[in-house]
Amino acid sequence: QVQLVESGGGLVQAGDSLRLSCAASGRTFRKSAMGWFRQAPGKEREFVATISWSIGSTNYADSVKGRFIISRDNAKNTLYLQMNSLKPEDTAVYYCAERANLDVGGSRYSYDYPYWGQGTQVTVSS
Repeated sequence: QVQLVESGGGLVQAGDSLRLSCAASGRTFRKSAMGWFRQAPGKEREFVATISWSIGSTNYADSVKGRFIISRDNAKNTLYLQMNSLKPEDTAVYYCAERANLDVGGSRYSYDYPYWGQGTQVTVSS
């Protein structure tokens, strides 16, 4: 059973940085792409960033491009999201997600991810 656990969220001021982590357990870190999504109060879940399995190809939402960096350490079974220059509109619950085994390419679409973490709250004050 795949288990994903996010950590690193918190309350910060606009302009600050945070690094989210997502630890995968319950099986070996399979050959699968991963992603970060977020959901703000009263809004639908939205794509943030995705990273492929092997070559680390990345893709970002326009709203975070140039500020956020997604990365992964396959040896540690961990996914990261470095968030810089945070804005109040980045306030949301952030979720990590994993595609099925051998789905190595990243995706912007939540329906491509069968495995999800429980989320971590990020609050950015102005």
